[in-house]
This record gives sequence, structure tokens and C-alpha cells, in this order.
Amino acid sequence: MTDTTPLETVLKRDRLIVMVGLATVVALAAVYTVAGVGMSMSALSMTGMAVEMPGMMMEPAVWSAPYALLVFLMWWVMMIAMMVPSAAPMILLHASLARKRKTARSPYGAVSCFVAGYLAVWGGFSLVAMALQWGLERVGTMTGMMEIVSAPLAGMVLLAAGLYQLTPLKETCLKHCRHPMFFLLHHWKPGAVGAFRMGAEHGAYCLGCCWFLMALLFVGGIMNLFWIAGIAIYVAVEKLAAGHRLLTTATGILLALCGVWLMAEPYLAA
Repeated sequence: MTDTTPLETVLKRDRLIVMVGLATVVALAAVYTVAGVGMSMSALSMTGMAVEMPGMMMEPAVWSAPYALLVFLMWWVMMIAMMVPSAAPMILLHASLARKRKTARSPYGAVSCFVAGYLAVWGGFSLVAMALQWGLERVGTMTGMMEIVSAPLAGMVLLAAGLYQLTPLKETCLKHCRHPMFFLLHHWKPGAVGAFRMGAEHGAYCLGCCWFLMALLFVGGIMNLFWIAGIAIYVAVEKLAAGHRLLTTATGILLALCGVWLMAEPYLAA
């Protein structure tokens, strides 16, 4: 039986506190996403309608500044629920290193700054996604069910997402996400500002890895819980499959083929 050192005891306590904190944040974000707080219809109701009445058309909402803010919050909170679980290993390792390097009396402040930097990047993505959704609805290519109505356009998104899976940029970003220790050792910055910058840098790599996957929500339905859960699970599995390029490649080929089929479908039916 080995004795546990005081540092090991503290690190275990830190990990537990950080894990509980992250789980609470994800749970609250998931509840917000499912409930569709402030929206005319909850994600649960919209998913039920998509299952029971596939292809149903609804008039898009009337956009205003308050509604745009709600859509932005919908995207950002949804990104928190989807992406924080897969970032948890990086966050926990950062907490341990912050304690060992004694960059602060407590690692919790540094971890909070790291998470804030990470979420700030996804906040920027959410702002762009909100603007894109508004643009698509304005030109009539997105329904009130929050999905692209044009099969060729949806096919183009699928094709682009599939091809991106096969690019060196995707592989480079995925490598940084899969190896937390490698990232932290090469990007370590002390202090609260340094932790925020590290979180933002990790968020940038994570965004580079997953942004096209998140764009698939425009195809399946932005508030479709099956697509939300499926993409979130895939992202987590892809990051855990370190050294296995086969999953990313196979997914890319499958998405590209589905995209080509959707683009060709109107011509095949003619």
C-alpha cells in the first residue's frame, strides 16, 4: 500500500471540484438548450415535430435585436453543452499543472480564466452562426424549423464538411485537441491573463477542428436534439481516438458522398 502525498491529495480534491463545476455548467447549458429559453418553441417540441411531421414547413421568426440576442445565446449555450465535455481532459490537466507550478495560491482562478478564454472563442463562433442564420432566413433558404430548405445547398454543406475532414488543417487542429499535455507544455503562459490566452488558443484549435461539424446543424436542424447529441458524441469520440485517422477519414468520405447525393437528387428525380 503506497502512501498518498499531501500534493496528491490536493490534486485529487482539485480534480473533483473542477469536475463537479464543469458537470454543473454542462448540465445547466443542456437544460437551457432543451428548454429553448426565450424561444417560441423548445428544442424538445421542435425535435418532436421533426420526427412526427418530417418536411414540415414553418414561417421563420421575425428578426429584431432582442430576438437576435436570444438566437446568439441559443447558439453559445448550445456550444457550451456540446464542447465542454470533450474539453474536460484539457481543463483538468491545466488545473493540475497550475497547482504543481504554483502559478497561484489556488488553481481555480486560473482554471476559470482558461475556461473563459475557451468559451470566448465559441462565443465568437456563435455570433457568426447567428448572423448566418439570420441571412439564410432572410433570403428564404431556412425554414422556421431552423433547417436549410434547399437540398442542393444542404448537400453543399455536407460535401464541404466532408472534404474539410480530409484536410491537413483538420488533422493539425485535432492533434492539439487529442494531446492535452503536448498543448500545455508548448503553450503554457503564467497568470490569469496567460490562462485566458491558453484557453483561447485551445478554443481556436478546437474551433478549427469542429466548426464544419457544427455547421451540420444547419442541415439537420439547429434545435434538433438528435443532431445536437449526435454531433457532440462524435466530437468526443473523435478526440479520444488518438492516433486513429480512420474515423476522421471515413466520416469525411461519408459526409461527402451524402452531400453529392443531395446535390444530385433534384436532377435524378426529374
